[in-house]
Amino acid sequence: MKMKVLVTGVNGQLGYDVMKELKKRGHIAVGSGSKPVEQGQENYIQMDITKRPYVMAEMRKLRPDAVIHCAAWTAVDAAEDLENYEKVMEVNVTGTQNIVDLCRELSCKMIYISTDYVFNGQGTEPWKPDCKEYSPLNVYGKSKMEGELAVSSKLEKYFIVRIAWVFGKNGKNFVKTMLNVGRTHDSVRVVNDQIGTPTYTADLARLLVDMVETEKYGYYHATNEGGYISWYDFTKEIYRQAGLKTAVIPVSTEEYGLSKAMRPSNSRLDKSKLTENGFIPLPEWKEALFRYLIETGEIK
Repeated sequence: MKMKVLVTGVNGQLGYDVMKELKKRGHIAVGSGSKPVEQGQENYIQMDITKRPYVMAEMRKLRPDAVIHCAAWTAVDAAEDLENYEKVMEVNVTGTQNIVDLCRELSCKMIYISTDYVFNGQGTEPWKPDCKEYSPLNVYGKSKMEGELAVSSKLEKYFIVRIAWVFGKNGKNFVKTMLNVGRTHDSVRVVNDQIGTPTYTADLARLLVDMVETEKYGYYHATNEGGYISWYDFTKEIYRQAGLKTAVIPVSTEEYGLSKAMRPSNSRLDKSKLTENGFIPLPEWKEALFRYLIETGEIK
């Protein structure tokens, strides 16, 4: 059945790919972002999610069947700056609450994109999707936790999807950064004691649209398959596939010492609930990385 879906944050990595996937399947996809509408730009509305009157007016006019909420403050280190605290909370909490309230009023589905950062990142056991042992280590994690609570406390028709280590074509990400460093340096230091799995936005977008076409609501974890790795392992594979000879030096988080925000050492996410509920898991991360490098023209 064709649906009308509002996608927030379409100027970012994930929102961009979600719009593509919705259109590919014949749904009516309407994107929103804080940037003004450009000439010739179709199916896009300028909507600052933190401005409640605008959200109310636009969503009431649009009356979507579902909202895939990709808009967020994701600059983890910058979120730690005192002058940014209110803005982070305004975007990730107040903005989410505004979307939630209109989804409730219009009785439409909502997908909220969350993160492993809502947990304390300790231990070695993969985090279960229905785990509510919130204990975020940083401001970003706290804001996303409060966003989750805003969704789960007011809605019934919701999906909360926690992801990690995101990379996609439309925006900045770890892969792009490492490629730039690899081309300008003989060696690079990368942490090897933070463990998780990458998530390619093109693959995630397919899963999110699979979800929104169902009523299998609840909490889910979604990253690419292929096992748990460190950022060091990820960098080694990026350079191998890109044909770069840059030396990758493993260091501990403490030795690296450049991050303002505390990072979780355990970003392992248990994704078994996807297959239990009939969803197709994401492909293996090495294969996803290869497709990404081809799509972005990094390898021919």
